[in-house]
Amino acid sequence: MQLAQHWRQRAARYRLEGIRHSISGEVRFPPEEEPREDWQPYILSGQGEVYSFTQVRQPLEGYDEQPPYLLALVKLAEGPLLTAQLTDCDLEAVSIGMPVEMVTRKLRDLGEDGIIVYGPKFRPLI
Repeated sequence: MQLAQHWRQRAARYRLEGIRHSISGEVRFPPEEEPREDWQPYILSGQGEVYSFTQVRQPLEGYDEQPPYLLALVKLAEGPLLTAQLTDCDLEAVSIGMPVEMVTRKLRDLGEDGIIVYGPKFRPLI
């Protein structure tokens, strides 16, 4: 990831910024690079529920320091489904339909560039 790209994408990454259709009210995440007419930026609440989940034992390159970790499909209160890591909970505590909230946490370290990438993870709603 280039430094410039990192800075351009930070709003969507840190705030869960999507887009909303001004007529139908449909919400999409992630936002399109160049939104079409009638689509406006929209800040998502970060509230949702676990739609499905799994435990990742063999992580992708760049995530080696984290195994095993929980990965979930989260259905946001506004409707979109997104894939994110679950944090602050054990596998035994996770269930389908469990309410969760977005938190910003470290995702990975890009090494040579010295960039630590933060992004959304979800934790159980207390």
